[in-house]
Amino acid sequence: MYEIAIIIIFVLGYAVIILEHPLKIHKSATALLTGVLCWLLYAFKQHAFESQLAHYIAEIAGILFFLLGAMTIVELIDLYDGFRVITDRIKTTSKRQLLVILSLLTFFLSAVLDNLTTAIVMTSILRKLIPERSERMVFAGLLVVAANAGGAWSPIGDVTTTMLWIGGQVTTAAIIGNLLIPSLVCLAVPLLVVLPRFGGDVEAAVSTQTPANKAIFFLGVGSLISVPVLKGLTGLPPYMCMMLALGFMWLITEIIERRKHEEHEIPPAARALQRIDTPSILFFLGILLAVSALSAVGLLNQLATWLNKAVPIQDFVVLIIGLLSAVVDNVPLVAAAQGMYDFPTDHKFWEFLAYAAGTGGSILIIGSAPGVAVMGMENLEFFWYLKRIGWLALLGYLAGALTYLIIYMLEHQVPFLT
Repeated sequence: MYEIAIIIIFVLGYAVIILEHPLKIHKSATALLTGVLCWLLYAFKQHAFESQLAHYIAEIAGILFFLLGAMTIVELIDLYDGFRVITDRIKTTSKRQLLVILSLLTFFLSAVLDNLTTAIVMTSILRKLIPERSERMVFAGLLVVAANAGGAWSPIGDVTTTMLWIGGQVTTAAIIGNLLIPSLVCLAVPLLVVLPRFGGDVEAAVSTQTPANKAIFFLGVGSLISVPVLKGLTGLPPYMCMMLALGFMWLITEIIERRKHEEHEIPPAARALQRIDTPSILFFLGILLAVSALSAVGLLNQLATWLNKAVPIQDFVVLIIGLLSAVVDNVPLVAAAQGMYDFPTDHKFWEFLAYAAGTGGSILIIGSAPGVAVMGMENLEFFWYLKRIGWLALLGYLAGALTYLIIYMLEHQVPFLT
C-alpha cells in the first residue's frame, strides 16, 4: 500500500512542478517536498532504510558536487569575461546561422566534456550572444537537444553511456562509430524543421571594452576537459575530479588578483559561488531524492521487468526505456537493464540503449540533467518547452533510432527489428 502512496506523492509533485507558473510555487520547493515525503513514507514501512538512503545520498551528492564545481568554474570564466574568446569570433547575427553554429558546437563539445557541463557553458555563452531572453529561449531549448544528442555517442558524454562503458557493455570505438550518425540525425531533424521558420537577425549584444581574459578561458575550459581525462586515468569519481579542477581555478584566480594588486573584499571564486543558481541545485536534489525513493522501493526494477515480459521485441523495449527517461531518471532504468540482461560487449541492445537513454530525456525539459540545468538558468516553463521543443525532440529521437536500426540491418544483414 505504501508503494501506491509513494507513486501518488511522486505524480502529484511532478504535476505541481509542471504547473509551477500557474500555481506560482517554485519548482525547487515542490521537488524538495516531493523527494523528502517519498522517503518519509518509505521510512515508515522500511525501518532499516538508513543504509539505502546513505547509498543514494552518496550518488546524489556526487552529482550535486559535480554540478556545483562546473557552475562555479563557468561563473569564474564569466567574471573575467573569458567567454568573449568565443563570442567575439561569432560575427553573424543571423538566427539561422547562430542556431546551427551553437547547436553543432554544443553537440561536439558534449562528447568531450559531458552534456551537463556543456549545457551550462553554452547557456552562459548564449546569454552573451543574445541578451534578450525572449529571443534566446528557443536557442536554449534546442541546446538541450544538442547536448543530449552529443553526449549519447561518447563514453564520457552522458552518465548512462559512461555506466555502460564502465560496466563493459560497450567499447569506445564501437559506441562512437555506431552512434555518431544516429545522434547527429537526432539533432539535425529538429534543426531542419525549425530553420525554415527561424528567419531574421538577433539584436547584437552590446560589446564591452573589457578585454577577454584568454588565460582564464583556456585554463577554465582545460580544467573542465581534464575531468573526464582524470577519471579515465585514475578511476576517481567525476565529482572528485571536478573539485580538483575547481581548486586549481580557485588558486589561479587568487594569484591573478594578488599580482594585479587588487584587494577585493570577496575573492573571485567566492563571488562566483554567489552567482551560481542555487535553487537549480536544490531542484536537482529534490528530483533525485524522489526518483531514488522509487528505485529503493523497487518500482523501477519492477517496471523494467514488466517491460521485458510485456514487450517481446527488444528494440521496442529500448525505445520505451528512452521515452520513460523523459519522465524519470535514466540512470536507474539503465542500471536495471544492466542487471537484467547478459548480452555480450558491443551487442546491439547495449548500443541502442545508450542512444535511447541518452537522447530520450530531451523530450521533456525535466527529463535530463542538461534540461534541468537550462530550465533553472533560463527559467524555461515546462509547457512552453513541451509545445515548442518537446515534439521536435521526439521527432529527432525517433529519426535517430530509425537511422541506427537501418544502419545495423544493412551492416549485419539481419531483420529490421529484433
